[in-house]
Amino acid sequence: MDSRSLRDATVLVTGATGFIGSHLVERLVSEGAVVRCLVRSSSPRGGASRHLPAQGAKPVLGDLVSGDGLDLALDGVDLVFHLAGVTKALHTADYFSGNVTATENLLEGMSNSNARLVHVSSLAAMGPSPDGIPLREEAEPHPLTQYGKSKLAGEHALRRSPVSGRATIIRPPVVYGPRDVDVYRVFKAAASGAQVKIGAPESYFSFIYVTDLVDGLLLAALPRAAGKTYFLANPNPVSWTEFGATAALTMVKRIRTLTLPVWVAYLAGSVADLLSRLTGRPGILSRDKILDARQRYWICDPARAVNDLGFHAQTSLREGVAATLEWYREAQWLSY
Repeated sequence: MDSRSLRDATVLVTGATGFIGSHLVERLVSEGAVVRCLVRSSSPRGGASRHLPAQGAKPVLGDLVSGDGLDLALDGVDLVFHLAGVTKALHTADYFSGNVTATENLLEGMSNSNARLVHVSSLAAMGPSPDGIPLREEAEPHPLTQYGKSKLAGEHALRRSPVSGRATIIRPPVVYGPRDVDVYRVFKAAASGAQVKIGAPESYFSFIYVTDLVDGLLLAALPRAAGKTYFLANPNPVSWTEFGATAALTMVKRIRTLTLPVWVAYLAGSVADLLSRLTGRPGILSRDKILDARQRYWICDPARAVNDLGFHAQTSLREGVAATLEWYREAQWLSY
């Protein structure tokens, strides 16, 4: 499958109604692909699905965890983008069900076809850099959280499967852009004039604007990417302080940074975990999220994708932040 031959190719996208998935589907439709969006029968109408194109993207019912409907969804498919996964959960088993069992069922469904697979994992599967040197793909994985461990287990399931030779693994770092609801909280804090960091040392992270990631995902469908793993990121990591300050500058706001002691952050995470269990709904804050946030270097090196695929993140931090903030304002998520 060549990204130039997407016209009339039949493409299945899991996680199509999510933040990244909706942008990918729009791009695939614009390239002339015949797009199927895997959705569960229990998925609510509206919500994120409102971002999917009205024409050119067909929803197909299927459940990755049970495997129901996958044979029909995969019938005649040329290319699969697997973005669906669990990013927050109440129980460890939920991460492994949504990120490992689901992947195994997809791989089993693809085992009797010749379809290519682009599997979207995460930098969390590798863990942070221990010394401030951007991680390369061949580094030894040391995931910290249950989410990261489950994403790594999903990668292992893929590499053990018959699909491995025609599959590409992508590990994005922090992804931001229009429609995102996670990094949005950083923008919201900047709009209020304050941001919080955990502990005294500054922390740094790799990032990528969502449309640059979509460019990279299409490049990952190239035959020469098969069997390989890539980081897709802007080459220059930033600190959360710089990220928030860039947002504040764009909004013409003054921002101050509040340093939260680590023990206070973990206490807040513990309270959030308790509330999540009481309500039965996982929240954005947890002890695992605090463990992630207190690491100094969530950074990776995209050189392999640059050299193999000609990938380049085209969007600067300032450009991406400005475009994202403009979308939030137009969508009435932020007022500034």
